[in-house]
Amino acid sequence: MEIKLLEVTDAERYWKLRLEALKQNPEAFLTSYQDAIKRENPIEMVARNFTTEGNFTFGAFDHDELIGVVTLLQESAEKVRHRANIFAMYVTPKKQGLGVGKALMLEAINKAKTIEEIEKINISVMASNEKAKNLYTKLGFKVYGFEENAFKVNGISYHDEHMVLHLK
Repeated sequence: MEIKLLEVTDAERYWKLRLEALKQNPEAFLTSYQDAIKRENPIEMVARNFTTEGNFTFGAFDHDELIGVVTLLQESAEKVRHRANIFAMYVTPKKQGLGVGKALMLEAINKAKTIEEIEKINISVMASNEKAKNLYTKLGFKVYGFEENAFKVNGISYHDEHMVLHLK
């Protein structure tokens, strides 16, 4: 397995994996599959995101296959540039449980540590996703908030836990 920062040339592979994530775990992502497939030029949009300052999307590769992704996004407004957020974390089901998620998270955390301004990383996770919460806790994240009915999928409400990792 290799972890690398994704580039414009990886946009199409990323988009395919993103659509898989939205289908596999609709309750885990704010964007729905239906909304995603309606986007105009989604691969171009992904490619632009990959070149945006403060936006770092990492991919886990098994040979040449993209099997997992995570994005670290530094806040851009002056008063909150000390914060970064991790989102869009996903590992394809056939590769879960093999340390891919941990490797991706460590890559994102280590990248944040190289940016002097970043003092903390925030992440939100579905409150019932025990595997993800356990991973984030092992990496040092702590819960700082709980949001009831954060979003609904097919009429079912899901709660979010908000977690933070202080770097400084």
